[in-house]
Amino acid sequence: MAKSKAKKLRAKMVREGKRNPESKRSPYALIDMSERRTKTKKDLLYKSKHKGQSGSFYFALRMVMSA
Repeated sequence: MAKSKAKKLRAKMVREGKRNPESKRSPYALIDMSERRTKTKKDLLYKSKHKGQSGSFYFALRMVMSA
């Protein structure tokens, strides 16, 4: 298998005593990201759990308390 041009340049820089650019990479660059998953239907439902509620209960409670 052939080496890429960028890999050849990195190897040349290391041979000449310069810093290897691979060592400056973040550790997160090497993480396997293949285990990502989309949200399930249940996850999406729990995300919008309280969206349809109105404040009418608290308004009625306030009316009773002030009367």
